[in-house]
Amino acid sequence: MSGWMTVAFKELRDHGRDRRSLMSAALYSLMGPVVILLVAQSRAAAEGGAPLLLSMMSVFTLVSAFTGGMFLALDATAGERERGSLVPLLLNPITSLQLATGKWIAVAAFSVAGLVLNLAAFTIAFEWAGINAPDGSNAAFGVWIVFGLIPVSLLGAALHVLTGVASRTLKDAQTRLSMVTLVPMMTGMFLVFFPDTIGRWAFAIPVIGQQAIIGDALRGHAVSLFQASVLATLTLVATAVIVLTAGRVMSRNEVFAA
Repeated sequence: MSGWMTVAFKELRDHGRDRRSLMSAALYSLMGPVVILLVAQSRAAAEGGAPLLLSMMSVFTLVSAFTGGMFLALDATAGERERGSLVPLLLNPITSLQLATGKWIAVAAFSVAGLVLNLAAFTIAFEWAGINAPDGSNAAFGVWIVFGLIPVSLLGAALHVLTGVASRTLKDAQTRLSMVTLVPMMTGMFLVFFPDTIGRWAFAIPVIGQQAIIGDALRGHAVSLFQASVLATLTLVATAVIVLTAGRVMSRNEVFAA
């Protein structure tokens, strides 16, 4: 088995047993559906209708794509650095890039799992509250998930790994990762309330593009499969660059260096 797969399976096995981290990640993923279910019973829902609630859902879902693997990334990077538990692993013939890639795969798996949990909970919440998406938007939601949310989950995992390996302590990493997680939340909320401030160029920018796709769908506009494909490609390219950067940061660091 290659080095990066060994690291990935190790992280998945070890952190799959950490019930506290799993519970925290699940709570982050379920926070949005619970809020929407409560708001759906309020006067605001009656006045704003389904588009308002679906717009709020898009923000929470975008955030969940970033938070699903956050706790694993903290422990697998800055946490291991503080504990010195990387030393036995680095005795094996493995490069810094393989180490970073393996950790990214494990974090990405948790990020996608958190996203799936979030989407499943939203589906249940909408069915319970009787909220229906606009006619003809199901295909757009499918494009949003496949070409938007899944790639941005991989991007978020890469950002978490890079932030973790660049941090000196676990506390430092926690502070930095909380700031990273605020980016999709603040971006999403801004675009919900000011949808006309972005142009077609937004579809080429990760995170902003993901929110622009669903914003167009909720306003009844056709979602271009070509634009969504370009956005997914650019998001994956950015992810690869970030993982490579994380590997280089590890190679320059005396604790992570193999």
